[in-house]
Amino acid sequence: MFSLEIECAPAHLELLIADLWEQGCAGISELDTSRVRAFFEDSASREDLCRRYPGALVRVEEERDWVESARDLLQPIAVGARFFLVPEWRNDPAPPGRFRITVNPGMAFGTGVHETTQLMLEALEEYIMPGMTVLDVGTGSGILGEVAQLLGAERVFACDTDPDAIEVARRRLTSCFVGSLGAVRPAVVDVALANISPEAIVELAPELLACLRTGGILLASGFEASELPLIKAALPDIAEVRYKRSWALAVVRAASPAPGVSRRQ
Repeated sequence: MFSLEIECAPAHLELLIADLWEQGCAGISELDTSRVRAFFEDSASREDLCRRYPGALVRVEEERDWVESARDLLQPIAVGARFFLVPEWRNDPAPPGRFRITVNPGMAFGTGVHETTQLMLEALEEYIMPGMTVLDVGTGSGILGEVAQLLGAERVFACDTDPDAIEVARRRLTSCFVGSLGAVRPAVVDVALANISPEAIVELAPELLACLRTGGILLASGFEASELPLIKAALPDIAEVRYKRSWALAVVRAASPAPGVSRRQ
């Protein structure tokens, strides 16, 4: 096992990561906004990789699981004003005034939390109020739903089409179901969360809006800034767009019922 430490312009980091995966790397740790460490099995050609990435620093990894090598680089991260996200294998306590949330980081994200998740957490901090009803669509590991509960939401529902994801989410949330928005009644949700693919946002846009009470909020992310026109076409009443690096989040307020939907208060 060996690794390459590669530096690039921050604007090109996403392209570099995508190219490294195409070259067959076993995992990637993002060191900062302009450097990554990519892990390769010994069968990979160091010479070819060094020609492809001139200036890369090559390091032979110790005889231990490469995942452990990468884990050493992953640190807790403070998000927003109230959250402290900690990789699940670490014991770091949260600073005063912050909620401690355990995460299982993907190897592509050195902070342990993708930019879209950070955008969602920062927006939740602003929009979740005590007593609200929240729906997390495509919940994955359930982190967003857990945060909504910590912020005082009275009822949190989460759904995902992946049964394995729901099993993971149930470690954090009690009201989880396999499926999509068809099981949700119209006009019952104060805040809907959708950190999903742009294609899924477009497909589910009418149902996402229909589930909101009048004045309710949809927080939608999972797409890059370049894909914003696609999102705006599906969600024309976007009130605000927030950005983190190349990723974006849309805030949509339900000011009136969706066409053909009778909202029940």
